[in-house]
Amino acid sequence: MLSIIVPVYNEEENIECLVAALFEATKQCGPIEYIFVDDGSQDNSYAKLAETAKTNLLIKIIRLARNMGQTAATQAGIDHAAGDILIFLDADLQNDPADISKLLHKLEEGYDVVSGWRKDRQDNAIKRNLPSRMANWLISKISGVHLHDYGCTLKAYKKKVIKGVRLYGEMHRFIPIYAAWLGAKVVEVPVTHHARRFGRSKYGLERIFKVLMDILVIKFFDRYFYKPIYIFGGCGFFSIILAFFAYIWALWLKFFKGISLIQTPLPLFGGVFMLIGFLCFLLGLLAEVLSRTYHESQGKSSYIVCERFNMPEYCDEDL
Repeated sequence: MLSIIVPVYNEEENIECLVAALFEATKQCGPIEYIFVDDGSQDNSYAKLAETAKTNLLIKIIRLARNMGQTAATQAGIDHAAGDILIFLDADLQNDPADISKLLHKLEEGYDVVSGWRKDRQDNAIKRNLPSRMANWLISKISGVHLHDYGCTLKAYKKKVIKGVRLYGEMHRFIPIYAAWLGAKVVEVPVTHHARRFGRSKYGLERIFKVLMDILVIKFFDRYFYKPIYIFGGCGFFSIILAFFAYIWALWLKFFKGISLIQTPLPLFGGVFMLIGFLCFLLGLLAEVLSRTYHESQGKSSYIVCERFNMPEYCDEDL
């Protein structure tokens, strides 16, 4: 079954055209459901969706109590989807529903995640395109998953590769990274991008800072979630080394330059760095305790099994 998930926020002018385009693009796709997640729209988006849903039982609507952001809307769609394949796209008609078949064909080739690439992006070159290119380059370098366009909502997933994923902040755009780290095969395909016809963009330049902070969080989870003492202990060790050099420098000034310890701030710096070092070690130990509590209390494993052979006592749900 195919689940098409569309987050919606103040897109009343686009609803009718979007639904018609989706029906036309997916009429040959077999069993299907359309999940629209109204993210606390302040216009008539929900009313228009509800009116459409009255005449078509394939349309399902989730209405959030208030505007909680695209990540929360995406998570709601994932949690309520019944399909084995999930496809996401924006409600602003900048994504072309006709490209859905292109994504599905790539999934049939054996890929687990197909990410759209707005190769000919119809947005402002300075305010949108340039910052996006810079952010995509940085995200690819940090994550090791190289995509040209993380911000394109038009993506297709096999549900099994994002099962159990929990999204926060602005992390909906990083689902391909989560999937790749879990062993999924990720591919990117060029898709059509249209200029916005109605309404206005919900994103500004301030989003760049949020995205960068989220990618740092994801990188931390990837590298240090199971052994947080490594990063906290590393910072603590570096701070203690700085304290050691500050003390050595202060003593060198005293014995070879005749400068008293009270005439230089180096002893104070040494004390501060030493204190920071010990606090980092203590935070690392606390993080280790929390990490073990998280895994043991929820039965979480520190490894991921992708296949078992001749072990009938385990079912596919365990994978």
